[in-house]
Amino acid sequence: MTKNIKKCTFEDLGLLQEISIETFNETFKHNNSPENMKAYLERAFSLKQLEEELFSTASQFFFVYYNSEIAGYLKVNTSDAQSEDMGEESLEIERIYIKKQFQKHGLGKYLLNQAMEIALERNKKKIWLGVWEKNENAIAFYKKKEFVQTGVHSFYMGDEEQIDFIMTKTLM
Repeated sequence: MTKNIKKCTFEDLGLLQEISIETFNETFKHNNSPENMKAYLERAFSLKQLEEELFSTASQFFFVYYNSEIAGYLKVNTSDAQSEDMGEESLEIERIYIKKQFQKHGLGKYLLNQAMEIALERNKKKIWLGVWEKNENAIAFYKKKEFVQTGVHSFYMGDEEQIDFIMTKTLM
C-alpha cells in the first residue's frame, strides 16, 4: 500500500472542487438540511472561490493518494488567510478530508504530519484547526495527536450557526 502527497496546482481546480464537495457531503450531509448544505457547498466550493484560494500565497492545498488513487486532501493557511486571527506564529489546518472508502488507512495522520512539516519549515510555533463540536471521531483523533481545545468559533452552514472547537498544538 503506497501513500503519497501532491501539491495542488491550477490544473487541479476541477478535481479539487469534485473531492471537496464529495468529502464534505460524506461527512456532513446526514447532519444538515439539504438547503443549508447546498448553500454552503455553492459558496465554499465554487470554482471562483477555490481558484482564489489556490492563487493565494497564504493557502496551500494537497491531494493525498492511496495506491495511486486520490483519497483526500488537505488545506493549510497562514497569515491573513487563517479563518481566525491567530497571528503570524500559527498555521491553520482548514481542511483534512478523506473519502469514506479510504478512511482507517492512516491517511488523516499522514496529512496531519504534512501540515506539521509545513508549519515547522515556516518556523510556526503553533498549529490549529476548527472542528465541529458534534464530530466526536475527529475530536478524539486530534486529542490523540496532542491537540487541546483552546476556544470556540462560529461556523455557518447556510443560515445555521454551528460551533467549532478551536484545537491547538504547540510545536516549539
